[in-house]
Amino acid sequence: MDDAASLPTAFRGAAASSSCRPSEFDPEPGFPEARRVIAAVTAALAEARPGKVVVLSTIGADAPHENLLTQRTLMAQSLEEIGLPVTFLRPGWFMENALWDVPSARDEDVLRSFPQPPDKLFPMVATQDVGRLAAALLREGWSGTRVVELEGPARISPNDLARAFATVLKHRVRVETVPRESWEQIFRSQGTRNPLPRIRMLDGFNEGWIEFSDYGRSAVKGPTTLDSVVAELVEMSRANTAA
Repeated sequence: MDDAASLPTAFRGAAASSSCRPSEFDPEPGFPEARRVIAAVTAALAEARPGKVVVLSTIGADAPHENLLTQRTLMAQSLEEIGLPVTFLRPGWFMENALWDVPSARDEDVLRSFPQPPDKLFPMVATQDVGRLAAALLREGWSGTRVVELEGPARISPNDLARAFATVLKHRVRVETVPRESWEQIFRSQGTRNPLPRIRMLDGFNEGWIEFSDYGRSAVKGPTTLDSVVAELVEMSRANTAA
């Protein structure tokens, strides 16, 4: 998406356009990878002038401290200047991130949680609800810039996630919080070169400075439940194991 020469062709003549910049989960300091893509996309949209644009952003795009989600902040700041009708869709934490927890919940009866404490409620949403709302927004008309926030039908704690796994797996699953002082070592052992943005993102959720503007009271509520997503993730894991 950093091909500034070709992107205008993709956008030109469109009544509506959706933009979803792939996230860089191990960015260099200063987010140079994101800045290159943002510059290319912004220039392409400014040249092609589609009728309207829906941008997949994120909760935390307006966070007061730099973190992994700052990449979306930079995108918003850039696209606000192009003079097109732009909607920034800001979903909460994806429920499908629980895919990484399936093996330990299934095989060790434990959910190792970076979001903490275990009873803290977090705004989460299913990705299928994000797709449905993005498609609906593309069909709407508006002027200027607007932000649409999206979360699921209820906020979810690590305890809730463990209970959902226990229901599907039919055995007890306990929550084990991962001490913050171990995060850097864990992430580096997984190959991360610059873990600070990810650590600060987790801090933002845990400390409450990554949050929707009015704690989600005005956010659109997607219908997909955590139980249904966890059931699909476990079934997917079983199918992959059988294959």
